[in-house]
Amino acid sequence: MVVSVRSWLVNEGGKHVVLMLWLGANTWLFLKTFLLYLTGHQYHYLYQMLGLGLCISRASAAVLNLNCSLVLLPMCRSLLTFVRGTHTVSSRGTRRLLDKSKTFHVACGIAICIFSVVHVSAHLVNVVNFSTSYSDDFPALNLARYKGEDPKRIILTTIPGVTGVLLVLILFLMFMSSSYCVRMSNYEIFWYTHNLFIVFYIILLVHMVGGALKYQTNMEAHPPGCLRANQSSARRQDENQDQDENRCSEDAHFQSHYPQTWLWVSGPLCLYCVERFYRYIRSGDPVTIVTVMKHPCDVIELRMVKKNFKARPGQYVVLNCPDVSTFENHPFTLTLCPTENKKTFGIHLRVVGDWTERLMQLLLPQSRVDMEILPIFQQRRYPKLYIDGPFGSPSEEVFNYDVSLCVAGGIGVTPFACVLQALLNDWTGFRLQRLYFVWVCRELQSFYWFADLICALHHKFWQENRPDYFNPKLYVSQAENLQTMYEEKYHQLTSRLLIGRPKWKLLFDEIGKANKQKRVGVFCCGPKGISRTLHRLCNSSTSWGTTFEFNKESFS
Repeated sequence: MVVSVRSWLVNEGGKHVVLMLWLGANTWLFLKTFLLYLTGHQYHYLYQMLGLGLCISRASAAVLNLNCSLVLLPMCRSLLTFVRGTHTVSSRGTRRLLDKSKTFHVACGIAICIFSVVHVSAHLVNVVNFSTSYSDDFPALNLARYKGEDPKRIILTTIPGVTGVLLVLILFLMFMSSSYCVRMSNYEIFWYTHNLFIVFYIILLVHMVGGALKYQTNMEAHPPGCLRANQSSARRQDENQDQDENRCSEDAHFQSHYPQTWLWVSGPLCLYCVERFYRYIRSGDPVTIVTVMKHPCDVIELRMVKKNFKARPGQYVVLNCPDVSTFENHPFTLTLCPTENKKTFGIHLRVVGDWTERLMQLLLPQSRVDMEILPIFQQRRYPKLYIDGPFGSPSEEVFNYDVSLCVAGGIGVTPFACVLQALLNDWTGFRLQRLYFVWVCRELQSFYWFADLICALHHKFWQENRPDYFNPKLYVSQAENLQTMYEEKYHQLTSRLLIGRPKWKLLFDEIGKANKQKRVGVFCCGPKGISRTLHRLCNSSTSWGTTFEFNKESFS
């Protein structure tokens, strides 16, 4: 598979430019601060006492300030959704970069962890040097109270030391709980520890108050290295005859740095707090559950209504059920969007874990659960459900291409169900001229989730004499005990039903040949194996001049 430079630039160019800018900013800030403390005259005496530990600790602190301010911005979901939904961001490439916000958040988090290790290590060296290199000539410059003071005592009896220990502890907890295994096995541990970021930022703002590091303020009256009036008598005896010419007019004066961290983090922190408060207010009222349906293969469909709720196809919401878990929230793509005439919206969720199992038991008592589609009207008291959102996702871009290819694996079909529903309801104002739809499932029964929708859409375009507009392909990967869709209403899907896995290269060649010199949007929601294969194919060269732009569904 040969990589095409043109395709690679289309798919990877933007994010690599941002990556280079981010790395460049971090590198420039590190080197600039390092050289400032290495060569700055105001730090001459401090550098003599601490050595390179001073330069490394301050340079890493500057990088930490930058990333602690940037890490919050990608988590402002409502702001990002608003920006991508307005004409402010008219470029499709820019909107695609917004879809990488979670990746940027993770990158900033990793940078914070790495440079925290560097910062702490350098400061440990500094504390030892404060103790062993205690200066009798400049008492104000010392952090130690006397020569040879125990470094552990210095750390535990100063504001920078105590706050530094707390920051390391909180960061360690956040880092460990962010691992995939912890999030999957016990989400509430992740939620609680990750929300310690509020305490982290408060302590971070206090961290610099102690003024451990000081700079000289009177360099004109006391040039660094001059012969000092307070210099020890032992050293005065070794001075040469022209010492009077280099003698200082006054002793060196030192002052602690004014705290800089708040200048970096206060803006993003306030923005994030305002966003969270807005989301708290917006999601404060529970939804009204209209219908609950049980589909084959342990899938539940929820139809709900909420006042003033508006959403676009491809967006997702975050669902919370206090009866299941007070703080555990889960994202679900909308499979039905509200319209002007019908305010109902819906989601499909698959029962695959403790949270969804408990929710199913509350929505569908055991006596009512079976394997058939089961509508339940409000004859009973449902648990309270709260919806936060909607939020933007890559699937919103399906309508912004002339040609789009939507690839779903199993329950990953949900982002595209709302797209199909919008086409069925004659939504207008988009440029989409042809839609390829590939859905891969293990069991045949999974297709019943949206079989009616696919058939209705297929019939609609045949009636309108546009049979090439919608091209569905359904793949059953497991052929054991394979049955056929015997229902007459599903006979249109029989010719579209294939056994095995898609031959992706042949599929891309077929689409490229039918859409020469065009740009095709490829949208994927499913297993990582399918995603990686599609990503490689989108970056490979084609013989028809067709460019494939890869878009991966990823909840922030």
